[in-house]
Amino acid sequence: MQSESLRRVGDRRRIGRTALEVTALSLGSAPLGGLYRDLSDEEAMATIAAAWDAGMRYFDTAPHYGHTKAEHRLGDALRRYPRSEYVLSTKVGRRFVPRTTPYDGRDGWQNPLPFEAIYDYTHDGIMRSFEDSQQRLGIVDIDIVLIHDIGRVTHGEENAHYWKQLTEGGGFRALDGLRSSGAVKAIGLGVNEGAAILEAMEECDLDCALLAGRYTLLEQATLADLLPACTARNVSILLGGAFNSGILARGVQGDLKFNYGEAPREIVERVARLEAVCRAHGVPLAAAALQFPYAHPAVATVLTGARNAAEVRENVASFEYAIAPALWKALREEGLLDARAPVPVVGE
Repeated sequence: MQSESLRRVGDRRRIGRTALEVTALSLGSAPLGGLYRDLSDEEAMATIAAAWDAGMRYFDTAPHYGHTKAEHRLGDALRRYPRSEYVLSTKVGRRFVPRTTPYDGRDGWQNPLPFEAIYDYTHDGIMRSFEDSQQRLGIVDIDIVLIHDIGRVTHGEENAHYWKQLTEGGGFRALDGLRSSGAVKAIGLGVNEGAAILEAMEECDLDCALLAGRYTLLEQATLADLLPACTARNVSILLGGAFNSGILARGVQGDLKFNYGEAPREIVERVARLEAVCRAHGVPLAAAALQFPYAHPAVATVLTGARNAAEVRENVASFEYAIAPALWKALREEGLLDARAPVPVVGE
């Protein structure tokens, strides 16, 4: 497969067939909602300001992050900037109501707001969720709306029930109506599994999909089905989770989180092998992890999370770090990189 040139943070790619363009590196706001670790309002504001100063102009959020906290924080920050200069996305599928039970912390949020989710993928549920997000953000013009966490990974046996809400209960119709009315410019999914995107593309004319993980230095199975399908249908991938929840950010001496849980032994061992090859070539593991997925033409942006301005600057430095072709060749020779995967090439 043809390799893609190395890009910079502010370079842009178009979302599907829309006129929207997003920067190569962008900011996801799950950490701003207190994922795994709490942070202050001041730290959140500084994080967003640092992303803006670095040239990021695409920002993603969701009601789920911090039980609406991230939307409040992101909207408060972005209202200080010209609306025409950035792209904003949020998600639907959960409505948040005042909490009636004690919070047990099992979903990973530290110090969330006092609300709890009701899953609702019906037409009316999605419309209400969208309007609630507009109010929390304090921004009417949301560019992209994504159906959040539909799929078997999230819902298990209940997924068929929620899928029926999308297909028979008007959920997909609500998204299409938001787009056709001009309320949003693009529609898609925000999920952790490729199968859900493939199924949704058969039911709805998607513009994009935010995929967390599934195409990273650790995982490339989507090269066999999802990514070719997205390329053929001009559905852009907004690639989140390039660090697989953290383990690729610092390696085996860092946070051993993998896909929102503790990394199993085989994953830790594979990361150790990746890290050894990167070290032999003088390349930070985080740099290889952030740059690799953007080389695929279906990937419009790489979404990164950060808890403070310093982490934003680290991610920017990693994304723009010059990596010689020898690293990618070595990773392939070690069986750590799919032979079909395009890789960044400096100077082309």
